[in-house]
Amino acid sequence: MKKSILILSAIFLFTAVSFSQDEKKKKDKASTDIVLNKTYTTASGLQYKITKKGKGKKPANGDMVSVHYVGTLPDSAKTKFDSSRDRGQPFSFALGAGQVIKGWDEAIALLQIGDVAVLTIPSELGYGSRAMGKIPANATLIFEVELMDIKESAKPWDVTGKKTENLSTGLQYIILNKGTGQKAESGKMVKVHYSGFLQDWKKFDSSVDRDQPIEFQLGSGQVIKGWDEGIALMHVGDKMRLIIPYHLAYGEAGRAPIIPAKATLIFDVELIEVK
Repeated sequence: MKKSILILSAIFLFTAVSFSQDEKKKKDKASTDIVLNKTYTTASGLQYKITKKGKGKKPANGDMVSVHYVGTLPDSAKTKFDSSRDRGQPFSFALGAGQVIKGWDEAIALLQIGDVAVLTIPSELGYGSRAMGKIPANATLIFEVELMDIKESAKPWDVTGKKTENLSTGLQYIILNKGTGQKAESGKMVKVHYSGFLQDWKKFDSSVDRDQPIEFQLGSGQVIKGWDEGIALMHVGDKMRLIIPYHLAYGEAGRAPIIPAKATLIFDVELIEVK
């Protein structure tokens, strides 16, 4: 499938996620007060108009959302610059993770499944002074969007009562489930599902949310050292929590702006395949 490059502002390997229950309650209440075909303007300058009201749930930051959209310019020709409907495939992204333009992250969070809305996004919430294909610099963007589906984001596993093992390198691991499949070995290709968290349990990345396991050659330095060491302990079917000190992860510098300096990283991993 051809990926849209027009509404993606940046896709990072790591995406920080946070969520406030109080904010969600406020948004849920506000959604019940919406008047169809009335234009609302938020503090940021985003304008939105609900043209069809859905009955599904609202997304939370970090949720994977699927959206159909048609993007046009506000010129007399209503120039279309992108459309998921033309491709016949909704566009999916992690809400609030910076994977799309700011106007999208703000607007989609206001919707519920089944809502159809027209968004008017000022340039500062779009591409700003950048020109993007048919989109000129400093352009206001018009999107007709429909929120199709929501997949709740991955949560940390419950490891209550499980033993923490310590290795001489500083790596710690907790076994949640023992598989009976092939053992991972250096040089072999492995397929892994994972969710990564900082010590405050802020999630920074998840293949589970994307529904796309990562594949790499074990022991070849394609991943952080803690992964090469930790995955090598696993068999297919194993579920394990890896607690990785910074010297086996991104070192003293971290990886700004997502991974802080000297950050210990926590990964909940499942070994899917070895070949």
